[in-house]
Amino acid sequence: MPSPDHGLADRLRHGGRLALDFLLPPRCPACDEPVEIHGQLCPRCFGRTGFVGPPLCLRCGVPFASAGQGGDEALCPACREHPPLFRQARAALRYDEHARRLILPLKHADRLELAPVLAPMLARAGQDLLARADVLVPVPLHRRRLFHRKYNQAAVLALAVGRLADRPVLPDGLRRTRPTAPLEHKSPGERERELANAVAVRPARRLRIAGQTVLLVDDVMTSGATANACAAALLAAGARAVDVLVAARVPDPRLG
Repeated sequence: MPSPDHGLADRLRHGGRLALDFLLPPRCPACDEPVEIHGQLCPRCFGRTGFVGPPLCLRCGVPFASAGQGGDEALCPACREHPPLFRQARAALRYDEHARRLILPLKHADRLELAPVLAPMLARAGQDLLARADVLVPVPLHRRRLFHRKYNQAAVLALAVGRLADRPVLPDGLRRTRPTAPLEHKSPGERERELANAVAVRPARRLRIAGQTVLLVDDVMTSGATANACAAALLAAGARAVDVLVAARVPDPRLG
């Protein structure tokens, strides 16, 4: 039987939600249309959201255009030619115009309230990865970029997912050892060279990493070069294995 204090807490939370809804009516975080619950996408935006599902590369999670495209091993060309250091990667969304409406404001416009919107999507996409993860670690920002942005969007996402999945998070487990140039217009090989030795585990966090299965968290994955650089640092520090979970995955144009 619930205690009187428990019932009072429930009533207070319900009253707080009603007050919030009155002062700030809930709106769709993607298009600003009215919705029933804070953090909920409207039916139109939900229907347009490109959730990642099979068929996809079993290693890096990039979506395939059709079943059987990855051959008998269900691997994309990149993973067959150059297997990544991480074990598996999964993404919640395809990185298209609808995903950008949720991710770019979080990344560049201080819309931190979008992290709890995205977190359940990541948790569903990475259910198997979360089940075997010992600790979540976000992709780091260099201190100069962090100074200008004021926060690391990957760490905000990792904390939100960790709360949902009841998994510990090391927000400062990794660090950038040097600034790197923007990667947007670089080839996969150029990205790899730019990120070589650019990420390391913080010395104070090595004991928390050693022997653990680490789930690396980021907002967007393109070629996987950043995830691979982070995986290299984590494995060098003694991690048992590294998986990757991202909010969105840029489709490989070679796969249609």
